[in-house]
Amino acid sequence: MNRIQGRAHVYGDHIDTDRIIAGKYTKTLDLKILSAHVLEDLDPEFVKNIQPGDLVVAGNNFGCGSSREQAPLALMYAGVSAVIAASFARLFFRNAINIGLPAFEIRSHGIKNGSEIMINSESSIVSDLTDGKEYQAIAMPSVIAAISDNGGLIGYLKKHRQY
Repeated sequence: MNRIQGRAHVYGDHIDTDRIIAGKYTKTLDLKILSAHVLEDLDPEFVKNIQPGDLVVAGNNFGCGSSREQAPLALMYAGVSAVIAASFARLFFRNAINIGLPAFEIRSHGIKNGSEIMINSESSIVSDLTDGKEYQAIAMPSVIAAISDNGGLIGYLKKHRQY
């Protein structure tokens, strides 16, 4: 059973990719630089507070704006193990899956900042261990789940000898 567990960092609706990683940092491919500046315009304390395995939890339309792949990469390399949102901008969602950052949609949740969260990626059940509530995430189509389970598109293609 695949489980993801970490502390929730909760944000609101319409967090665009420029808030995830400002455009001024997208001229580098150095993931250490990107991850050092992730969410700094939205939450200047994020990089100081994130622990490996923590999760980002948001409202509607997370990752809207430009289609920059650096947004999910910056989150992942900062230590974020998964993103939960009420809804995702489709390009952000696809970019996250392609690089191996799990993204779970829960239309309505009451997850609070600092809550300890556990995700069963096989059943798409998200458990808030702090308040005891459970949420059913929207199940991913099987091929998207397989890409995510293989660490992203490259891992999937390698496993299936298509790379």
